[in-house]
Amino acid sequence: MEGDTFSGLGNGTQIDNKILQTFKKSFVQVQDILDQNRVLINEINQNHESKVPDNLSRNVGLIRELNNNIRRVVDLYADLSSSFTKSMEVSSEGDSSGAVKSDVRNGQYWVRN
Repeated sequence: MEGDTFSGLGNGTQIDNKILQTFKKSFVQVQDILDQNRVLINEINQNHESKVPDNLSRNVGLIRELNNNIRRVVDLYADLSSSFTKSMEVSSEGDSSGAVKSDVRNGQYWVRN
C-alpha cells in the first residue's frame, strides 16, 4: 500500500493507489471512532457505577454521542462496501465471461473466473 498499485487480482487487473488510500482512510476513521466509543463506554460505566445524580444525567449526552458514533461507523462501512463493489466492477469489466467471483486470501482480493 505504500505508493504501489495493487496487483493481487487473479486476472492481472490492478487497483490504483487512490482506491487503496480511500479504503485506508475509511478504515482509519472507523478505528478512530471505535477508539472514541471505548472511552465513552468506560466513562458511561464509571458514571453508572458512581450513582451520583450529576454523573447519571451526564450519561444521557454520552449515550447520544455513542449512538451517533455508531451511526457514523455504519455509514462509513456502507460507503466502503459501495466503493469496493464499484472498484471490483470496474476492474472486472475486462472479463469476457462476465462471471467474476472475488475471494479473500491473506488480506488480498483475488478474482476467480
